[in-house]
Amino acid sequence: MRDYAKIAPTFWTGETGKALRRRGPEAVIVALYLMSAPGSNMLGLYYQPILYMAHETGLGLEGASKGLRDCIDEGFCLYDEASEMVFVVEMAAFQIAEELKSTDKRCVGIQKDYDALPKCPFLGAFFDRYASAFHLTDSRGEQGASMPLRSQEQEQEQEQEQEEEHVDTPNGAPPAKRSEPIPFQLIVDAYNSTMTGLPKVREMTAKRRTLIRSAWMESQNRRSMEFWHAYFAECQDDNWLNGAGPYTAPHENWRPTFDYLLSAKCVTKVFERSMDLIERGEG
Repeated sequence: MRDYAKIAPTFWTGETGKALRRRGPEAVIVALYLMSAPGSNMLGLYYQPILYMAHETGLGLEGASKGLRDCIDEGFCLYDEASEMVFVVEMAAFQIAEELKSTDKRCVGIQKDYDALPKCPFLGAFFDRYASAFHLTDSRGEQGASMPLRSQEQEQEQEQEQEEEHVDTPNGAPPAKRSEPIPFQLIVDAYNSTMTGLPKVREMTAKRRTLIRSAWMESQNRRSMEFWHAYFAECQDDNWLNGAGPYTAPHENWRPTFDYLLSAKCVTKVFERSMDLIERGEG
């Protein structure tokens, strides 16, 4: 068990903290818990059964599950139900440092801690996020190969390997595998070219990659650029989502962003509304 955990005051005033507050108290409690849980580590990648979270936060299973879903939707963390591993994406940056010098002895310790982690889907994502910051050399996703520098082509190949998953098939047929890469930049380009009244995305942050990955993998319907072009077109036709408004209290100063439009709640709501209109012959 860790002796202490760092929780910066900016948690309450930063973009992510504000977004979690809008989700409700469950999201805030779960986020604070994940940063300081008894089983957590400084890497932010650790074994965290939801049952423990439910008991130790006092939220109960339903409340803890809701808070965790909200944290995932806001890009705060990732969670794998099969391995019960959680990855709090920016936790190592806050608990350790934004980056370390290559001569810092902590780099060796971080590599050792990473090497000792149990197998889970987030090992590659952790390496991608922190390899440069902490001078990591051995990626679990590459079977221990040394990767101090990677070309764009190598990054795309690794991304494709990381996104391999099982896809449900009808009629009880065995699940099929997908290994197609996620078109991160193409989705950003579709947003920038369609949502002309909203702020453009100019930087591909770790949070945005997480949001895109989660939205793409959520269902089979979403795994094509045709879906995303149609999705942003629907958003552009909606004055609430395209920034035109009008917005009333308490949302008079609120405007949609790329991050909001990629949230699971927003994508599902727009998609299902569009399908309802089509079925009624109004779309």
